Amino acid sequence: MKKAKFKIIISYRSWIQFFFIIFLSFPLNVWGQIGGESIVEKLIDMGFENVRWIDCEDERIYTIENSAYRLPSRGIKEAISIIQEGGLPKNKTCKLIITHLDIPQLSLTYTPSASSDSIRNGNIHNWQASYELEGSWDKIKKEKKENSSRYKVDILVYPQLAFMNLIITQIYQVLFQFSPAIEVSLWSGMKLTGQIKIPIYNDGYGMLEEKIHPGHLTISQRFRLPHNIFGKATLGYFNSDRYGVDLSLFHPLKDERFSIEARVGYVGIGYWNGFRLHYDNDMKLNWSIGGNFYWPQYNTQFSLKAQKFLLGEKGIKFEMIRHFKYASIGFYAMKAERANSNGGFRFQVALPPYGKYKRNKYIPHVNTSSHMGIIYNAGNERKYYKEYKAEASDNIMEKNSFNPYYIESELLNF
Repeated sequence: MKKAKFKIIISYRSWIQFFFIIFLSFPLNVWGQIGGESIVEKLIDMGFENVRWIDCEDERIYTIENSAYRLPSRGIKEAISIIQEGGLPKNKTCKLIITHLDIPQLSLTYTPSASSDSIRNGNIHNWQASYELEGSWDKIKKEKKENSSRYKVDILVYPQLAFMNLIITQIYQVLFQFSPAIEVSLWSGMKLTGQIKIPIYNDGYGMLEEKIHPGHLTISQRFRLPHNIFGKATLGYFNSDRYGVDLSLFHPLKDERFSIEARVGYVGIGYWNGFRLHYDNDMKLNWSIGGNFYWPQYNTQFSLKAQKFLLGEKGIKFEMIRHFKYASIGFYAMKAERANSNGGFRFQVALPPYGKYKRNKYIPHVNTSSHMGIIYNAGNERKYYKEYKAEASDNIMEKNSFNPYYIESELLNF
């Protein structure tokens, strides 16, 4: 009997040793997947869209699209906090790719300095932002996308204010409008915009502005080409009484403080009398090409462009814009043939609420637009230097929202 009991004890210990060896030899990346899936669930619960993740041999990669916060930098900071709390990978980098309409815009990379950096409270100062993806997007783009942004509708109300000082006996003539717009993406990179302008107060801007009429009616396609070339093609009705097609390209250089950009438009004149469109078949080519320098210490961008404006005059345009958390402020100066020199100021402010919000599945989400801006024409030039915006959402803050230097500086301020 004692001999039989002894055999049972030995067998029990052997099973313990066996399972212990299996536990130690279990692939580490499988355990990492459990944590990664938990992080994805938290990101989705926070309201982030187009969420993916993959654990590769040399790096762990996440993708998100910020639809949870009005300020992109705030959304990125919250996403990084969730990733860090869930645990950073051991002995390899962790990368977060930020997308817009499911097109990759920039990446933030955490590189551990030692094995001890695989912790739950990594330092946010150590996340490095860049336009460069280093092949990470190719690894993850075919992974299953959670909480897709496709077919989700935003109804955004754009408040628009215009004023001019042309009459001696009157300080300002003013036009104030609410311009709600429906925006929806039907496939990656695409956005459909339909806008209506509703006059609230009109003093001196003509009878046409007294009527409710369409604003931007556009379909656009964003894309990213090899060598970090970003582009957007837009077709439809723009502002400044123009319709047609517009193509813009942007390319950051190896030193990402420097970049070049180009734009070409083929547009004609068209204006609305209520909901009746009057248009001219005479289409004209407009273009601009130039370079930018970004001063990270002060979040200030300097731009110099050669440009052909809407009336066909060719000239140059200089801009200096400083970007803050809730606003972008700057000035511009222009000189074109047949026209006197002109300049002025630009203001763009982020509209509240600034806290977290998320869309309820496919129920249309109603909110104010992210920004509101004013251009002050100090030279009072009324004929020349005319331009247009291809999309209702185009503005200087939106254009800078994925600048890696700006993102890094704002991460430290939240």
